[in-house]
Amino acid sequence: MRLNIPVLLDDSPRKTAGEAGTATPGLAAAQNHEHDHADGPSQPLPGPAPVFIHVGATPISEAEIAREMQHHRAPRPEQSRADAARALVVRELLRLEIERLGLAQDAQPEGAETHEEAAIRVLIEREIDTPEPSEDDCRRYYEANRERMHAPDRARVRHILLAAAPADGYARNKARELGEQLIEVLKLEADRFSELAEKHSACPSREQGGDLGWIASGETVPEFERQVFRLKPGLAGLTVESRYGHHVVLLDELKPGEALSFEDCRARIAAYLETQVRQNALHQYLNILAERYEVRGLETLEAA
Repeated sequence: MRLNIPVLLDDSPRKTAGEAGTATPGLAAAQNHEHDHADGPSQPLPGPAPVFIHVGATPISEAEIAREMQHHRAPRPEQSRADAARALVVRELLRLEIERLGLAQDAQPEGAETHEEAAIRVLIEREIDTPEPSEDDCRRYYEANRERMHAPDRARVRHILLAAAPADGYARNKARELGEQLIEVLKLEADRFSELAEKHSACPSREQGGDLGWIASGETVPEFERQVFRLKPGLAGLTVESRYGHHVVLLDELKPGEALSFEDCRARIAAYLETQVRQNALHQYLNILAERYEVRGLETLEAA
């Protein structure tokens, strides 16, 4: 079978279990399994959590998937569930191969690694060859992507942060509504931005009238930047939403990044190409392991 494997070490923001969204039938069953009924002894406790996925002889239950889902943010709970299931399948495949090769005793954690992470590192270093990209490889990539090879764009931004927690839909709607009201005021009285920032903003920049100064790509959260760097100078007609809430944004100036030479980019291009080669090799290796240990049920879950 072909196994679509995510990156092993995911550094995306972790989502709490309460933010995962509406439960799928399997997830609901797992959650019922993990919690006693509040209705008293007349309600019988459910049986074991259902199992739809196996890696060899190892079952991966819906209870395990439900616990793992909190680490896999997704717009829909079905996607979160599939991502969580894949992550558990990958972990079990690597565990079985580490056990088969007897590598656990050779694994010495480095830095903040757990023993499991150290064993996975030893396995990958032993089994996956990732050659360094050549000078020609890097030059070809540079020529094919010249328009992307530039210093970070910079923007001078003022904002009013109307804070709301990611999971609090009511608060986020109220923040958006207030933001829209402030935008209407500022359309008529632009010189009141500092005043309104001092009154309403939850960001420390309110002490400077909401002025963030010059920011470059990569210096703030991605969802904020994606929207801000697409704006034209002036007051944004809609609020900009981020994980922190809704922002009223005034873009004072935008400076596109200057083009970079090949020499400026070579090290970053080489690192990127090496990562791509490594990920491709890892995908191939995991698919080999999936055949060796017979993953069952994952394709059905992904299709659902």
